[in-house]
Amino acid sequence: MDSKREPVREVIGTHNRVLEVNLTTREIHKFEVSREDRQLYLGGKGLGLKYLYERLVPGIDPLGPDNVLILMMGVFMGSGAPCSSRFAALTKSPLTGLIASSSCGGPFGLALKTAGYDGLIITGQADTPITLEIDERGAIFHDAEAIWGQDTHTTQAGLGLKRGDQDGALVIGPAGEHQVRYANVMSGSRFLGRAGFGAVMGSKRLKAVIARGQTHKIVPYDPEGFQAAKKKALSYINSNTFTSQVYRQQGTVANLGYCNTGQILPIHNFRDGSDPRAEALTGPVWRERYQSRPHACRTCAILCGHQGTYPDGEKHKIPEYESISLLGPNLEIFDTDVISQWSEHCDALGLDTISAGSTLAYVMEAGERGLITTHLHFGNPEGIAEALDDIAFRRGFGDEMANGTRWLSQKYGGAEFAMHVKGLELPGYDPRGAWGQGLTYAIANRGGCHLPATLFAQEVFFGYLDPHTTRAKAEFVNYLSNLNASVNSLQTCAFTAFAYILEPPLVKYTPMPIIHFCMQYLPNLAIAMLDIRAFTRLYETLTGIRITQKTFLEAGRRINTLERYMNTREGVTRADDTLPARFLTEGRTCDPHGYTVDLDPMLERYYRIAGYTPDGIPTPATLSRLQIPSQPAPRSVRSRSDELDRHAARDSTSVQAI
Repeated sequence: MDSKREPVREVIGTHNRVLEVNLTTREIHKFEVSREDRQLYLGGKGLGLKYLYERLVPGIDPLGPDNVLILMMGVFMGSGAPCSSRFAALTKSPLTGLIASSSCGGPFGLALKTAGYDGLIITGQADTPITLEIDERGAIFHDAEAIWGQDTHTTQAGLGLKRGDQDGALVIGPAGEHQVRYANVMSGSRFLGRAGFGAVMGSKRLKAVIARGQTHKIVPYDPEGFQAAKKKALSYINSNTFTSQVYRQQGTVANLGYCNTGQILPIHNFRDGSDPRAEALTGPVWRERYQSRPHACRTCAILCGHQGTYPDGEKHKIPEYESISLLGPNLEIFDTDVISQWSEHCDALGLDTISAGSTLAYVMEAGERGLITTHLHFGNPEGIAEALDDIAFRRGFGDEMANGTRWLSQKYGGAEFAMHVKGLELPGYDPRGAWGQGLTYAIANRGGCHLPATLFAQEVFFGYLDPHTTRAKAEFVNYLSNLNASVNSLQTCAFTAFAYILEPPLVKYTPMPIIHFCMQYLPNLAIAMLDIRAFTRLYETLTGIRITQKTFLEAGRRINTLERYMNTREGVTRADDTLPARFLTEGRTCDPHGYTVDLDPMLERYYRIAGYTPDGIPTPATLSRLQIPSQPAPRSVRSRSDELDRHAARDSTSVQAI
């Protein structure tokens, strides 16, 4: 595309316009988001999930041409709302075989939104490597043979992206090209990190998606109301200890100290939950050693992303907590320089650090038990960097490690210490020290994920819930899962929930013993007292769509239930809603009580609350109440007014006009 830009156009609320690209036929068209879909699914993850439901045939190969990749920006993107430079991605995971969702920051989302689109849907499969370039006029295909094989940093640097917020890109590295089942996708210095989005792009031979933005400006429906809502939201963020101090000063590595003290830090492939050597990896150590400072996404008021000056004199990203915990203590490595090098190496290769670290730990323990022969050992950094290369390029045994821990344990044994749920490797929180987190892992729709309901924070960081009891856990997992599904559909950073929920006066000024008692023994009353209007007021004043706290949570429940229903169509049942045997049967050295997770009572109660059968399938009554059709409406029934002209590309230089 040429460099000429159209005049900036103002858009009230959001675009309600989605671009759809078929890589096989090179057809491109756009359609309008209906008001009903916007009200029922909000945007971001919810709206993307609804479109995936309409397009994805159950049972298809995630690495085949029939898989669908959806990128949805959410309504907050481009509005200036706090922490709103995030977008959602959805597809079928090649790692789990289930629905995959991910949230990402970086410049791509804002560039696509300000190019005039709320979303991008990619179908089909290219014959040869390509990049896709998008601006306000449409899209163009470019040959990518010359850059196929480059790492993520080199690829991104060579795309001719303009500085600032004007342009953004999604790129894959060698891991994505070789379809490593946990390959990720880079946007700036941020990642679509889990479940194999990079492998899906690699299977489609899509090296990069480039967005050229800054031709559209989002204007709130109610400017004065929106500014007031923004001011209130920022005041909450600037008052909350975690969002205004802990994460601003240390980044997410601050979690490591809390987890080590609370005995939920993964040590030696989750054999233990704390280690005195982990003190060398706490937030203050990183801050002092590397003089770290915030390096965050645009519109971020929390500033959890950090970078520092390393021994080579260059500035590098400080790894996130998950990368540190899984590549560090979980492998019995406690050297900040080494962990940083491995984390950055994973970034360049396009590897998810959580799955990579967990896979390495499985291989080390399988080697200890004589199930496989390996030169990798706990506490020894030798061979790790080479193993990461072998995984990314599928060389030697790396070809097998590229399939993840579930696949390895099915071939070699050791399922009891393959630390995954539904095929997705677990993040850095041991549920034996936070039973509610164990329930979250078990029911999380994308597999072993802590984000649907971060109960470890309530159980360990804040002390609101007793960690070693089943009481009230199902209620709060259900509530937070629904809330976070809506938050990821606005879309805004999940960390804002710390401030938006804990800072309103009723919670902030209630004495801790009363909060603890109500949450533990009267969970429904405690939930009813929570004020989430910081989210709803921003949405209302931006879009002009009326939404209450009740309908906001109902949308989250609808999104969660639809995702669960889609997974059941892929074969998920109660048998899949479990934890590795290590958590259910083995105690830890750090815990004299020998606690294991009492999962079944929590799971049964969660099913009842969520409206599922005893086997974990949403009931017909639940689907009906939430207006989820048991069969998606065929794409062909969409109103002709919702779909504009389609254009087929004849060659790699033609622009697709819209």
